[in-house]
Amino acid sequence: MTVKRKNIVANFEARSVALVASWTLAGAALAQSAPPPPPSRDGRAVSTLFRQADQNGDGQLSRSEAASVPGLEAAFDRLDTDRSDSLSHEEFAQARSN
Repeated sequence: MTVKRKNIVANFEARSVALVASWTLAGAALAQSAPPPPPSRDGRAVSTLFRQADQNGDGQLSRSEAASVPGLEAAFDRLDTDRSDSLSHEEFAQARSN
């Protein structure tokens, strides 16, 4: 009987570990697939988004940098009001407030 009891305990422990591992993996998968939060009209959020998109830190968004912001690349020409082929923080903020 002692051998049978050890097998039951070992099987229970293995199943418990597998269950916890599957919960962890499922939680990680759900966290990765969550949609990004909707864009905010808050000035700080706009500035944060601009800084994140401005990969080289020059204070302007090039076309390639604008591609990292959903929908911005498609509207780039319309938003580039001074036709400098880059978006300033002001042009970006104006676009985010519309």
